[in-house]
Parts: sequence; C-alpha cells; structure tokens
Amino acid sequence: MGKHFLDYEDGDFAFSISDNMAIDSDGNLLMRMGDNMAMDMDSGELHNISGWSSDEDDD
Repeated sequence: MGKHFLDYEDGDFAFSISDNMAIDSDGNLLMRMGDNMAMDMDSGELHNISGWSSDEDDD
C-alpha cells in the first residue's frame, strides 16, 4: 500500500507510487532522496517532507 506525506516546501500532500517515486496533489513527480527529503523531477529542487521511510525500515 502506498504511503502519503506532506511536502513542507509547497504545502502539497504526496502519495507514493513506488518505493522511490511519488506524485503530489498538483501532479508533480517526486523522487525519494531520504526519509525526509525528495527531489521534484520537473525543477530538480529538493523538498523537505514529513517522512517517507523505505520498506526495509517498516519491518
């Protein structure tokens, strides 16, 4: 099941579509860089996020 998190940079909610990719409420793709960081695939900007742990961390 996908995870959801908040993008603090623009206030959007995002939903994971794979282990390392997510889509936000504006339709932008985000790539996971760490538990609390994602990169906007359109602009290349790094965004602070509320939390996106990997599946290995959830066990």
